Amino acid sequence: MSSVWVIRGTIKEKPGFNPSEDAAALRKAIEGIGTTEKTLIDVLTQRSNAQRQLICKAYQDATGRTLCDALEGDTNGHFEDILVALITPPAKFDCQEFIQAIKGAGTTESILIELFASRSNHQIKAICDAYLAETGRALIHDLKSEVSGDFEKTLLILAEVQSNQFFFGPILYEAGEKTWGTDESKFIDILCHRSVPQLRQTLVEYKSLSGKTLQESIEREVSGRLEEILVAIVKCVKSVPAYLAERLYKNMKGAGTTESTLTRIIVSRSEVDLQDIKAEYKKLFGTSLYSDIESETSGDFCQTLLKICGEDGK
Repeated sequence: MSSVWVIRGTIKEKPGFNPSEDAAALRKAIEGIGTTEKTLIDVLTQRSNAQRQLICKAYQDATGRTLCDALEGDTNGHFEDILVALITPPAKFDCQEFIQAIKGAGTTESILIELFASRSNHQIKAICDAYLAETGRALIHDLKSEVSGDFEKTLLILAEVQSNQFFFGPILYEAGEKTWGTDESKFIDILCHRSVPQLRQTLVEYKSLSGKTLQESIEREVSGRLEEILVAIVKCVKSVPAYLAERLYKNMKGAGTTESTLTRIIVSRSEVDLQDIKAEYKKLFGTSLYSDIESETSGDFCQTLLKICGEDGK
């Protein structure tokens, strides 16, 4: 859904990288007397995902055991989850988050909204490809069985990765504010089928026609999960980093921190736009993401998040 970014991550490739040396250091940390968590954190948070894949190969070549199995055997809880996330290729990680969201008793719609509203077309295609490779089924096929109504329609359009070439401010105005009763299908069709530059122009056109922002109109005229996903799309059109900064803030400042949300956003954006998320977080909430992570989480999980995030100005 989102546009192409200049890389603004906090994690870069390590110069002079040697996967065999890193694999040996991790092996020593895991197989020694008591796992040395600091080594695990320092190595895995200071290498790019592509470099971690080479470490995984070197580790398996040296030990005959996957690094994932080793980490799952020697760490636990949220710390284990974030280390495994770090060594998982990005598309596979998003795919696994999707699977977690739709499995079990009840679908976690908020994760589906975040994934499909904030990912680029290229990333969504990669998630679909990873899902097919992992399950042997089309993601769209399984998504249809988990959601329904206009919310389903919106997700399916986003998952099918389409775009068009026109501005639609007037049509949205006719569909919403100008009419008695709202034509949700027009909101869905236009918000899900256009490129980000087109949608940014649409937001400007809509406000000039109606005197209200499109988000305000959606919040007035639509409800439930459909409102949530349409608002998320509008927010991501304006700024994906600001949308994710808000997700992080509400997650930490709401009724109990959901560690899996912190892991998903911090890890998945660490090589994309986490610098911009940090900047938006400070601008929106007047505090640093680093300091809020420090105060809202604990232990090795906290230290791993902080290493990925980096202090302000770093």
